[in-house]
Amino acid sequence: MTAPPRAPDFRLALYELSDSLGDLDDTAAISYAAGAVLGRWLSVSRAGYGTIDRVDETITIERDWNAPGIVTIAGTLHFRDYGSYIDDLKRGETVVCADAFGDPRTRDRADALAGISARSFINMPVTEGGGFVALLYVNHENARDWSADELDFMREVAARTRTAIERRRAERELRALAASLESQVAERTAERDRVWRNSRDLLVVIGADGVFRAVNPAWTAILGHAAEEVVGHSFLQFIWPEDAALTLDGLVTAVGRSDLTSFENRYRHKDGTPRWISWHTSTEGDVVYAYGRHVTAEKEQAQTLRLTQEALRQAQKMEAVGQLTGGLAHDFNNLLAGITGSLELVEKRLGQGRLDAIPRYIDAAQGAAKRAAALTQRLLAFSRRQTLDPKVINLNRLVADMEDLVRRTVGPQVTLEVVGAGGLWLVMVDPNQFENALLNLCINARDAMPGGGRLTVETANKWLDDRAAAERELPPGQYVSLCVTDTGTGMTRDVIERAFDPFFTTKPLGQGTGLGLSMIYGFVRQSGGQVRIYSEVGDGTTMCLYLPRHLGEGEDTPSSPGSGTDGLVGHGEVVLVVDDDPTVRMLVVDVLMDGGYAVMEAADGPAGLRLLQGEARIDLLITDVGLPGGLNGRQVADAARALRPGLKVLFITGYADNAVVGNGHLDPGMQVVTKPFTIDALRDKIREMIEE
Repeated sequence: MTAPPRAPDFRLALYELSDSLGDLDDTAAISYAAGAVLGRWLSVSRAGYGTIDRVDETITIERDWNAPGIVTIAGTLHFRDYGSYIDDLKRGETVVCADAFGDPRTRDRADALAGISARSFINMPVTEGGGFVALLYVNHENARDWSADELDFMREVAARTRTAIERRRAERELRALAASLESQVAERTAERDRVWRNSRDLLVVIGADGVFRAVNPAWTAILGHAAEEVVGHSFLQFIWPEDAALTLDGLVTAVGRSDLTSFENRYRHKDGTPRWISWHTSTEGDVVYAYGRHVTAEKEQAQTLRLTQEALRQAQKMEAVGQLTGGLAHDFNNLLAGITGSLELVEKRLGQGRLDAIPRYIDAAQGAAKRAAALTQRLLAFSRRQTLDPKVINLNRLVADMEDLVRRTVGPQVTLEVVGAGGLWLVMVDPNQFENALLNLCINARDAMPGGGRLTVETANKWLDDRAAAERELPPGQYVSLCVTDTGTGMTRDVIERAFDPFFTTKPLGQGTGLGLSMIYGFVRQSGGQVRIYSEVGDGTTMCLYLPRHLGEGEDTPSSPGSGTDGLVGHGEVVLVVDDDPTVRMLVVDVLMDGGYAVMEAADGPAGLRLLQGEARIDLLITDVGLPGGLNGRQVADAARALRPGLKVLFITGYADNAVVGNGHLDPGMQVVTKPFTIDALRDKIREMIEE
């Protein structure tokens, strides 16, 4: 074993290293320079720097320094081929070997080490982030003891080498990034310029003062003006005059940093004609960047579509009116024939003295008149013009009360099943109209099952979210549903679409008026609900009524009018009758006088109002809704209530306009009797109101 040479001044070596590394950029060159300094100053056979693969336990050396006559080991070497000291390196420990043949870590592989002129060596690990990433090494062909100064010198060289390599790598990455950014900027600039030049939409830059700073070539294509004719000029020179104020407001909004979206206005083409533009904006500082899409064609198409739809609706309206008037004429002519014919026979039999036959003809005339009244009520229900008397009810109770009637109506061939939901919510509807609707639905279901089948009446609570409500054309919320399901023939799509049309029916001639579903639809819609049909041909039909939940308390269904003592018995009460029809007025006055009431009468609204303004006692006002003289019945009633708070009002009308009677719902203390009415119905209503 040879003694190491006298310790040199390693400070000079480090100065040399710094000078060498300052001009180098390549990793291999830096590694070689470090190895050369180590090799010369330590007088060793070989020195170098390599990168580590910790998993494969290899070192990769790009270039090493070798003394004269020493062969390079540049390339990739496996540590395990030269001993077990890799385990120490992985722990971050410097491996110092004075003689491979005597070191237990290398004894078994000493020949391999001697073969590469590395009988003695120092392997100094370089770590980064706690990991073994590189190795600075020196090899000597003979055994050698290494001093502490030599180890310190190697550590300083390792640190400076690693720093230089990392700095150069960072500089290369920074240069590459800068080059990439410059390339991207150039590419984006070129793309922006291409978009600016080739865009079919208007691209503009406009200042807060409304002066254009830049416009793209699309301005010429869409509006006819060259860019130099626009830039430097105010938008007011190009805007359609009627849109100037609107556009100025839009510019103020955009400058205030509230971006505009689909802001539409008109600009004047160079030929003087308008062009519709839809704008979107973005603002930076006092500059507004905007793009505008030419939408004149879309505007014209939309206008054409609106006109076409309006014409179609008008045509459909005329078709519906024709169908309605045709059906009305047919049905009312039949009814009038029965009435006029019966009255003529009454007159003839009176002349013949055959009084015994007269009651039969009177009954026939009254029956025809009642059928005409029922037809009128169905028409009012269809048009949603009927006056409702809504009550807070539980549908389960009404359905249960109707079950026997429905069962008798549908007959023994149809199996009826009633399914009432537990805890059913309350609704506010007219119970009489609801009963009529339920009976109509059940009759339709029966007729759809000529050979018999199953009929199910089911109630349920429904909470409709946004999507479910939209499908039913209802506001989201809580509803009570009544569904009537049959196992009959089902409906085609065309039949479903026309099912609610007046006088539309699939039944044979004479077996249906075509007003049943129209009446149901009108009643439910007037009650704030909706009707839906679910049907497939051959698979039966489900008709569902959706009614809004009532959140108030329930109340008992009142007993039917007329259930008390027959006839009217007045006790000095005074009734004012206002009706422009002398026949109806005479009828009402006679009924009241027969009942012992004092009666005042007027033929129009102003005359009735004058009586109300007097000091005479009035306990009940009976008025027609449609009155001449500038005051309708509702206005007379409102004036009466102002003069005489709490005055009871009975409207008599053949057409209860919703606007007149409060959108189909009456104020407290007000009721309606609809023409034509029977004497009994009028008498019952008067007694009910007087006795309240």
